[in-house]
Amino acid sequence: MTVIGITIILTMLSLQKHHIMDLYCTVRDLIPEEPKEKGGRPPLMTKQEVLTILTWNVCTLHQKTLKDIHSSLCMYHSDDFTHIPKYNAFIKTCHDCIPLLEKILSILLVQSAPLRIVDSTMIPVCKLVRADRHKVAKSIATYGKNHQGWHYGFKLHASVDMEGRLAQVYFTGANFYDAQALPFILNKHTCIAVGDGTYQASVMRARIWRDYRCHVVAPVHFKQTKKLITYWQHKLLTFRPKIETVFDYLKEHLHFVTSFPRSINGYLLHYLKTLVGYCFLTC
Repeated sequence: MTVIGITIILTMLSLQKHHIMDLYCTVRDLIPEEPKEKGGRPPLMTKQEVLTILTWNVCTLHQKTLKDIHSSLCMYHSDDFTHIPKYNAFIKTCHDCIPLLEKILSILLVQSAPLRIVDSTMIPVCKLVRADRHKVAKSIATYGKNHQGWHYGFKLHASVDMEGRLAQVYFTGANFYDAQALPFILNKHTCIAVGDGTYQASVMRARIWRDYRCHVVAPVHFKQTKKLITYWQHKLLTFRPKIETVFDYLKEHLHFVTSFPRSINGYLLHYLKTLVGYCFLTC
């Protein structure tokens, strides 16, 4: 097991039931409560409380559906949250929290990291044999192919620092070329970006240098027999498995890949809460 995986597991093992209140205080500090609207019936749970529940579930129970999250909320945290809404009201509040999840994610990302490892991973919305019958994300999901074969769904482009913390993320269709996502996962703070062979496109590398003064390090093509590589470039390329570890933990332990949502907003909510939970585990 990698150092990143061991660190996250130790963090999870140290979490106790009462720590959910500490998490709530952190969320409330990041997202202050909005002034209450005049008129209408106030919600039983604030958005900060719902954000806490969603993040806590990612960090501890890893449940796959919102129905399971609501059930565990009623069963184990009725003392912490005295006014728990019914399931339908809870789902509506969760979807209303999507902009706040985006805001928290932007705060937790390590956007000032000067050295980043970049890569992408497929996020299927269903099995390939069911792609023709899939209706939920039909308007935005696409077919894409990598070394593992064909996939139907989306693609997550990400950059991480040397400690495995997320620096930037970008969602596209599964057919989006990796190098085209570099402007969205790098910024002016980035000095060096390390990626695989899909990031050696000369035009995009020149654009990244022009816009960000960032040097992209990628392995040379096997036909480029006259192209040299320095020792420091070779050393940086050995760190590329770090981002593969991040993707593996998101998929295998935090259930990032799912087919349970029944709407596009449901997929977005699931992806955002998982990424936010991962950021809390690694911060």
